[in-house]
Amino acid sequence: MLEKTYDAKAVEPRIAERWEAEGAFRAGAGSEPGAEPFTIVIPPPNVTGSLHMGHALNNTLQDVLVRFERMRGKNVLWQPGMDHAGIATQMVVERQLAASGISRRDIGRDEFVSRVWTWKEQSGGSIMHQLQRLGASCDWSRERFTMDEGLSEAVLEVFVRLYKEGLIYRDKRLVNWDPELLTAVSDLEVEQKEVDGNLWHFRYPVADAVFDPENPATYITVATTRPETMLGDTGVAVHPGDERYRDLVGREVVLPIVGRRIPVVADEYSDPEKGTGAVKITPAHDFNDFEVGRRQKLPAINILTVEARVALKDNDDFLAGLDVTPERARLWDQLDGLDRFEARKLIVQIMEEGGFLAKVEPHRHAVPHGDRGGVPIEPFLTDQWYVNAAELAKPAIASVRDGATRFVPKTWEKTYFDWMENIQPWCISRQLWWGHQIPAWYGPDGHVFVEKTEQEALDAAIEYYLALEGPWKAWVEDKLENFKPGEILIRDEDVLDTWFSSALWPFSTLGWPDKTKELATYYQTDVLVTGFDIIFFWVARMMMMGLHFMDEEPFHTVYVHALVRDKSGAKMSKSKGNVIDPLDLISEYGADALRFTLTIMAAQGRDVKLDPARIAGYRNFGTKLWNATRFAAINGVARNDDVWLQDAKLTVNRWILTELTRAARAITEGITSYRFNEAAGAAYRFVWNEFCDWYLELLKPIFTGTDEAAKAESQAVAAFVLDEIYKLLHPMMPFMTEELWAVTAGEGRERPTLLCHARWPEPEFEDHVAAAEINWLIELVSGIRSVRSEMNVPAGAVAPLVVVGADATTRQRLVRHDAAIKRLARVDAVAHADAPPAASAQIVLGEATICLPLGGLIDLAAESARLQKELARVTEEIARLHKKLSNERFVANAAPEVVEAEREKLAEYQAIQEKLATALSRVRDTGG
Repeated sequence: MLEKTYDAKAVEPRIAERWEAEGAFRAGAGSEPGAEPFTIVIPPPNVTGSLHMGHALNNTLQDVLVRFERMRGKNVLWQPGMDHAGIATQMVVERQLAASGISRRDIGRDEFVSRVWTWKEQSGGSIMHQLQRLGASCDWSRERFTMDEGLSEAVLEVFVRLYKEGLIYRDKRLVNWDPELLTAVSDLEVEQKEVDGNLWHFRYPVADAVFDPENPATYITVATTRPETMLGDTGVAVHPGDERYRDLVGREVVLPIVGRRIPVVADEYSDPEKGTGAVKITPAHDFNDFEVGRRQKLPAINILTVEARVALKDNDDFLAGLDVTPERARLWDQLDGLDRFEARKLIVQIMEEGGFLAKVEPHRHAVPHGDRGGVPIEPFLTDQWYVNAAELAKPAIASVRDGATRFVPKTWEKTYFDWMENIQPWCISRQLWWGHQIPAWYGPDGHVFVEKTEQEALDAAIEYYLALEGPWKAWVEDKLENFKPGEILIRDEDVLDTWFSSALWPFSTLGWPDKTKELATYYQTDVLVTGFDIIFFWVARMMMMGLHFMDEEPFHTVYVHALVRDKSGAKMSKSKGNVIDPLDLISEYGADALRFTLTIMAAQGRDVKLDPARIAGYRNFGTKLWNATRFAAINGVARNDDVWLQDAKLTVNRWILTELTRAARAITEGITSYRFNEAAGAAYRFVWNEFCDWYLELLKPIFTGTDEAAKAESQAVAAFVLDEIYKLLHPMMPFMTEELWAVTAGEGRERPTLLCHARWPEPEFEDHVAAAEINWLIELVSGIRSVRSEMNVPAGAVAPLVVVGADATTRQRLVRHDAAIKRLARVDAVAHADAPPAASAQIVLGEATICLPLGGLIDLAAESARLQKELARVTEEIARLHKKLSNERFVANAAPEVVEAEREKLAEYQAIQEKLATALSRVRDTGG
C-alpha cells in the first residue's frame, strides 16, 4: 500500500540513486540494437557556476525531450559537461591567492595553472550535482570539460588548421578591454549600465586662424562624454551634406593641449541633427571612430596603458609629428600616468582655462562595464588573434536559409541573420593564464610559427631560418650547436576565448578529431535548447565550426526558450532582491513540482513569470495523482492482462480509453513541436479533470456495487490508464512517476523495466460514441454546478431538473445516467416539459435547454442586488485601470513589469465582469 502522503525529500534521492546504480541514462540505455539515435549536447555551464532559474528551465526542457525520446526506443545520448570559464575561474583562484598575500605573478604560470586544476577538482563543478537533483538524465559517465585532454586536442587541431587555411590571423584592432582584469573580453562579458555623466562641448581652433572663443568662425565645436580620449583624436567628422561645415571639409583644426593638426573629413557617420553635427574621431578608443578612421585613413593613436592610465611621455605614436613646446610639455607631464578619470577632470580644467570649453550638459547615458571586474570597459587598440568569421558564416547562413537548421520559434532566425550577415572578426585571444594557451611561437625576428606542439613549431622554425641567407641562418646554426629550450622560440602567452572551445562542443565531446564510434553514431545532434542571449556567442559559432570541420550542421533544430522572470515580470537580479533559487524551490516543493511548473509555462516566445504559489499548485497536482493511485489501490485496481481492453463494455471505460488516446496524441504532438506548455496542459487536463475528477468519481458506484464483471473490467482499465499516465507524465515529473511505477507493480511482482525505459504510450482505442456520451454528462453536471455557484445556491440544497426540447438521444442519456446526475449535480428529480418553468436558470446543452427552478431555493431579489453591487464595484475598478493604462506618462515611465501587471489585472477584472454579468442575467431571467 502506498504511503498516505508523498515525501519528495525522501523519494527523490532514492530514485536518483537507483537510476545511477542501474546506469539508466548511459548512451543507448533502454534501446534496441540499431535504434535511431537521438542526441542533445548540454549547454555547458561554467565550472564556477551554481544552478539558477535559467539553468532549471533550460535543463528541464532538455530532459523532457530526452526522456520522451528514450521512451520512444531511440538510442539516446544527452551529453553533459562544463566550460572552464576562463575569467571567472581565474578570478576565483586569484582571490584565494590574494587572501594569502600573493599574486599569480609571484608563483608563475605553471604553478598557478596547477592550483586552478586543484581548485577545480576540489570545489568546481557543483552545478553538475545540482542538475542531478533537478532530475537531468544525462549520461554522467561521459561528462566532459572544455579543458580535458580530448577537448584540448580538438582545440589545437582546429586552431592550427584554421590558421593554415588563412582563417585565423593576428591583427591590431579595437577590443573590449577590462582595465581591472587586464584582458580583452567578449561582448557577452560586457553589461551596459545607465550612469549620470556629462556631455562636454569643446572648441577646436581652425588651423592658421586666430582663435577667438567669441568668434565661431575660428573654431569648430565637438562634444564628448570622455574628455580624456581627446588626446588621441586624429580627425573631426562632419556629414557630407551639412552646409554649416562645407567650407571646413579638407581643412585642419588644432587639437588643444596636444597641438596636433587634424583634418576635418566628410563622413556619413556624423549626424547633422545630433549635437553640433561635428564629431571628434579617436580611432584607437571608440569602435565607431575606428571604422571612420579606416575609411578616412586617419592614424590610430593609443593614449592609455592597459591599466587605463594616460601614457604620453614615451608614446611614439602620440609624439610623432608634434612640436614639443615648453607649455605643452608641462601639460603632458601633468597628465602622464594619471588614471583615466583623474585625467578627465584635469583636461576639462585645462580646456576651460584656455577658453576651449564651450559648455557642459548633464547627460545620462549607457556605459559598458565588465561583468566580472565591475569597472568601465575601454575600447582599446591591441594586437590580438582573430577568426575570419565572415567567411565561416557564409555556409552557416545558408544552412538556416535553406532549412537544414531551423529556429523554434522561427522569429529568432531574423536575429541570427542580422548578426551573421554583419559579423565582425572574432577576437579569440585573452590575456589570461587559465585556458587553452595559443599554439603560436615567435622567432627572434617576430616571425610566427603555429603548430600543435612546441617541437613541431621548432622544426618549422629551424627549416625556415636555415633557408634564409644572411645573419638569421648563422644565428640559428649557432643556437643549434648548444641548444637550450626557449632560446629560439617564445610562446604566445595568451589563451583562447572560452567560446572558442565551446564552439566545438557538438563534435569535440564525441571524440573528434579521432573517428570514434560515438562521433559516427551521435553527430549530427538533434536539437539544441538554449537561451536567446547566446545565439551570437555560441549557437552561431557552433554552426560555423560544425559545418567547417564536419561538413554537416551540428543540429537540425535550435529551440530558443525565453527568460524566467519573477511573478511581476521583472528580470531577476541580486540588486532587486528578487532572485529565486531553484534549489530552495526543490527543497520546499520537490523537483517534480518545479519541473512541471516550468514546462507548463514554457510557451514559445513568452517569458516565464515564476510565482512560487504556482509551484505549490503543481505540487498539489502531484498529490492529486498520488491520492488517486491510493484510492484505486484501495478499490482493488491492479494490472490484469487477462482483460482485453478492446472488449471493454462499460461506456465510462470506453470513454476514458478514448480520452487517453487523445491525451497521448496531444502530449506527443506538444513535445515533438516544442510546445511544451501544450503538452503539459494536455497532461494536466487529462489527469486532474478527466481521470481523477470524473473517471474515478464515476467508478465509485461500480466499485461498491455487486456487478463483479463491471468491477473487474473497471479495475483493469483503471490500472492500465494509471500506468499510461505514469508514462505520459514521466518526462515532466520523473521522480514521482518512477516511484509510482515501482510500487504499483502488484503484490510480490516487479516491473520488467524502469519507467524511464518503458515504451511511450501510443494507444489507438477510439469510441467516439462513448466519448460523446460521457463528455455530454460532464458538460451537463459542470453546467449545473456552475449555475449553482454563480447564483449562490446553498451547497446542501437539492434542486429539480426540467429538460425542454430533448431529443431521443438526450432522453436515453438522462435515463442511463440518472443516478450519476442526481448524485453529482445535487438534483432530486428529472422531468421533461414543453417550456421552461418560471423562476428557473437555464443552460443550453446541444438541442436541449436544461432548467433549474430556483425560486424556492434562493432569494432572487437579494441575489440580484448582491450581483449588481459586485458588478458595479468591478466595473469601477476596470474604469480606473483603463484610465491608468491610457495615461501615456504612466506607460512610458513605469517599469515594464509594473505596466504588464496592471494589464493582467485589467484582464482578470474583465473576466470577472463577464461572469458576474452572466450570473445577473440568469437571475433576472428567473424573475429576480
